[in-house]
This record gives sequence, structure tokens and C-alpha cells, in this order.
Amino acid sequence: MADINIQRKKASPSPWLLVLLAAVVLAVAAYFFLRPDPADEPAPPAAIPAATAPAPAPDTLAAANAVDQATRRAAIDGIPQGDSTTAGSSETAATLAAQAATDPAAPDYALNGLQKLTGVLVALTDRDDLRDASTTEQRDNLTSATARLGEPNASLRPGFVAAAGLIRALQQKAYPDLEGSATELVNLAGQLSGRSATAAEQQKNKQFLTQAAAAVRVLSEPKN
Repeated sequence: MADINIQRKKASPSPWLLVLLAAVVLAVAAYFFLRPDPADEPAPPAAIPAATAPAPAPDTLAAANAVDQATRRAAIDGIPQGDSTTAGSSETAATLAAQAATDPAAPDYALNGLQKLTGVLVALTDRDDLRDASTTEQRDNLTSATARLGEPNASLRPGFVAAAGLIRALQQKAYPDLEGSATELVNLAGQLSGRSATAAEQQKNKQFLTQAAAAVRVLSEPKN
């Protein structure tokens, strides 16, 4: 009887092992193919330096310091800032005289002159040696008469009359030598029409402002 050669069949790998290996291969492939490219990633925003204001120039600092010092001095002296009527009386008297010397036919000649005259007279009334019930009353009359000078067709005559009255009140307070000039101003103010339409009216306005400037210059000087 012949011998039969029997060979054992090798065991085949488990199908689950093949599935697991296939899954691992697919996962590795997916990782390499689907991962984002570092070159495509946006760069992180650069840090933005905090803005710094430029240092003020030396001239700007000097100007600011000057304004601050002027404000402190004004607060100590009780002078409101931006009020032209509180300027030194001698300077305002010179400005009034310069205005009076200009062409009376120029537009707003009389208006500008009356406004300057009002400013210096109000400042004079606040002087300790000139302030009393009479001068305060005349000052209030002047400010009321000139409160609406900027309105169209406003008459200047009440302002001229009130200014002359305040000059006479200041003169009576401390300047007896100015009595004749003050009385003449009051009479002249009564003759003004408050207009500047004709050459005669323009000359009257110039005469009044010129004489008022001369009186104000005397009132601005210390009394004897």
C-alpha cells in the first residue's frame, strides 16, 4: 500500500486584521494629504506699537505757559478774559483818539468810535476813586443805550448822549478842570442825529469823538 503525503494547510490571516491594517493605511494617507500646508496658514498679526503723541514744540509750550499765566493773573485781578473793555485805559484812550482821527465818511466810523468810547468809559467807572452811585447810574445808562448797536438801523444818538453824561459824571467826581469840556460834550451830543448820511453829520460825529477822546485822556490820568 502506497504512503499518502499529507501536508498541513497554512492558516490564513484573519480578515479583521486586514481591515484594521487597511484602516491604518487610510488614516495615515488622509493625514498627509488633508493636513493644512504651513505655508498657507496666515501669519499671526504683528504687534501694533502704541501710538505716541509727538512732543509739543518749545514755541508751543512757551505760548501755552504764557496763556496759562495770563489766565491766572486775570483770575487774581478779577478781570474776565476776552473782554476788550478791561484793557488799560491809557491804551484804550489812544485807540479812541486814533479812531476819531480817521475819515468820518468811512463805513461804521461813528459806530466803531462809540463802541471804543463805551469800552474806555466803562473801565474808568470801575476805578475805585471814580466809582459812586452817580457814575454807576450813568454807566448803566450807557451800557443800556449801546446794548443793541449791532442791530440794523439802530440809532447811535442815545449812546452818544449817554456817553457824554457819563463823562460829565466822572468829571464832577474828581476833575473840576474838565468841567467846560464835559459841558460842551453834553451840548454837542444833543445836536447829533445819530446818523452819518450827510457831510455835516459826519463832521459832527468826528467833532464829538475827537473831543471825547481828549476828555478820556484826561480822565485816564491820576487826579491831582
